[in-house]
Amino acid sequence: MKLEDLKVKYDELQQKYGAKDLDSIYNGGCENNPDICFVFMNPTGRNIASDKNWKGRKSPWIGTKNIWDLFYEVGLMDEKIYFKIKEIKPNEWTEDFADKVYKDVENHRYFITNLGKCTQIDARIIPDNVYKEYLDLLKQEIEIINPKVIVLFGNQVSSIVLNEKVSVSQCRKKLFKKDINGKEYNFYSIFYPVGNGRFNIDKSIEDIKWILKNLE
Repeated sequence: MKLEDLKVKYDELQQKYGAKDLDSIYNGGCENNPDICFVFMNPTGRNIASDKNWKGRKSPWIGTKNIWDLFYEVGLMDEKIYFKIKEIKPNEWTEDFADKVYKDVENHRYFITNLGKCTQIDARIIPDNVYKEYLDLLKQEIEIINPKVIVLFGNQVSSIVLNEKVSVSQCRKKLFKKDINGKEYNFYSIFYPVGNGRFNIDKSIEDIKWILKNLE
């Protein structure tokens, strides 16, 4: 099984749960034993790669700015790449620049994905049952890339993936161990750092720096 093989199912679920005129957003970064796999919620139309006219990679956060603050502040982004992101407008991202950004992600040995790949027009709430449709696919992603640590953003994603009620504020820096198809993986739950969660980004940065420092 390869990551590419999962895209057919993601595209089917986009038609079922996402905006019909937008494409699924998949994943991107280091695909071979990354240090960290970052799992966000779901993409929105702010990601310009969701446009059907976009012919490049369909990876998270293309054409956006704020999330890259997080990766830069924890030491996971080249300075020149970061300042270029902050300088240009969303529609000035090119397919080549998106590749450069994700080459930098790969070089820093992390992987970015969403639990739900169903792109929405805006940041509307996605019910648990929709995210659960993607859970087995996320587990397959994790098996394929085999990360050292998986970081889950927010209460909803953390609770669904870990299959228990999780409150991020109550479990900062707490290690969760979860078995996926016979192998135990390490998980951490982190405050969601963008959108309405932007005011928690300092806590997210602090916790990720701690996780990086304590990687085995």
